[in-house]
Amino acid sequence: MQIIVNPEKREWAALTARPQMERSTIGPRVAAILDAVRAEGDDALLRLTREIDGVKLPSPAVTADEIEEASRLVPQELKTAIATAKNNIERFHAAQQGEGVDLETMPGVRCVQKAVPIRSVGLYIPGGSAPLFSTVLMLAIPARIAGCPQITLCSPPDKQGKLSPAILYTAQLCGVTHIFKAGGAQAVAAMAYGTQSIPKADKIFGPGNQYVTEAKQQVSQFTAIDMPAGPSEVLVMADETADPAFVASDLLSQAEHGPDSQAMLVASSRALAEQVVREVERQLAELPREAIASRALDHSRIIVMDTPEEMVEFANAYAAEHLIISMDNPWEVARRITAAGSVFIGNYTPESAGDYASGTNHTLPTYGWARSCSGVNLDSFMRKITFQEISPAGLQRIGGVIETMAAAEGLGAHKNAVTLRLRKLE
Repeated sequence: MQIIVNPEKREWAALTARPQMERSTIGPRVAAILDAVRAEGDDALLRLTREIDGVKLPSPAVTADEIEEASRLVPQELKTAIATAKNNIERFHAAQQGEGVDLETMPGVRCVQKAVPIRSVGLYIPGGSAPLFSTVLMLAIPARIAGCPQITLCSPPDKQGKLSPAILYTAQLCGVTHIFKAGGAQAVAAMAYGTQSIPKADKIFGPGNQYVTEAKQQVSQFTAIDMPAGPSEVLVMADETADPAFVASDLLSQAEHGPDSQAMLVASSRALAEQVVREVERQLAELPREAIASRALDHSRIIVMDTPEEMVEFANAYAAEHLIISMDNPWEVARRITAAGSVFIGNYTPESAGDYASGTNHTLPTYGWARSCSGVNLDSFMRKITFQEISPAGLQRIGGVIETMAAAEGLGAHKNAVTLRLRKLE
C-alpha cells in the first residue's frame, strides 16, 4: 500500500477518488440485457442465465423441495449463528418504528403523517464465490418488520442450477415470499419490469457487481432503488492507541470483497503506517482470497496526518461506507464525523461485526454517496403519507394567508378555492 505523508489539500480530491467503474463499456451491455428481459420476460431471463451463468434452468423459481433440502444442508452451528444475528438485527430495526405525527399546526388545522409499507420489494443477493446470506438478513428482516406484503429475492445459481443453501435457509427463515434463480443485470431487470414468473417490485435493494450496480441505476427511472452504490470500501482512522494487527485485519476484510474494493488508512504517524503495512503483508499471505485482496490493495492508500483535526477533515471528505475509529477518545472523534455510512468505535469493534451480527444494517452508501444518502434502515421499506383536515373555524384563521400567497404567485384558481369557502362561512 502506498504511504502519503501530509498531503496538501489540493491533492485530496485525487486521494479520495475511488476505482473507476467501466460504465462506457458496461452501460450499453446492461441496456441490451434490460431491453431483452423487458420485451421477452422469462424467455430472455432463462436464455441469459444459460449464456452468462452457464446453466440451463427449466424455470427461475425455487421449489419447496429445494428449500427443504437447503435447510438440511446448513450446519447446526451456522443455524445458531444466523439465529443470534437475526435476533440482534430484528431488535435494532424494530426499535426504529415511530408513532407518526398527528398535530394541530394552528387551531382547526390538523396535519397527520402516517408510514405505510412499500407493497412489493425486490432483494438482490450476490452469489458466486461469496454467497452473501448475511445480506438476506439485512434486507428481509426490515422488509418484514415494515410489513411489506410481497418480498421477492433473486440470486445467481451455481453451475448445478442451485442457490446457496445458506441463502435459501435464511430467506425462508426471514419470511421471503418469492425466491428465484437469477443473477446480474437480468435479475434486476426482472424485478424492475416483472416477468411471467417474477413479480414487479416497487423498490429494489441489494449490492452487486458493476453490472448489477449499472442495471439498478438504469432501471431507477421505472422503479425505486435503495441507493446509488459502487464497490465496497473502508477507511480506518488510527493513532498510537491502535493495534496495527487489528487495523491490518480490518483493511483486509474489506479488500477481500473484490478487486475493485478499496481500503484506506488515515494514520497519525509514518511509524504506525509502516507497522500496519508489515501486518497487512503477513496476514495477506494467509488469506484464501489473497489474489482478490491483493488487487484491491493496489488502489488502496495510507495517508499520514499530524493532527486529529486533519484526520477528521480527510475522513469527512472521503465519506466512507465503513469508518473505523481506532483512536484515543473515539467517541469524541466520532462526534465530528459528518459523512459516513456506518461508524465503528474503538479497537474491539471490527467492521465485520456490522457486516454480520451486531444489529446495524450493512447495506450502505459507497463511492462518496455517504455525504447525501443513508444506509438501509426501516424507513427504506416505508412510504410516508401526509393527511390534513381543516375545520370551518380553521379555514377562517388560515384562509387569508393562503389567499395572499396564491395571489402573489399569480395563481387565481388557488386563491378562489379558498375565497369561495370563506364566503360560504360568512
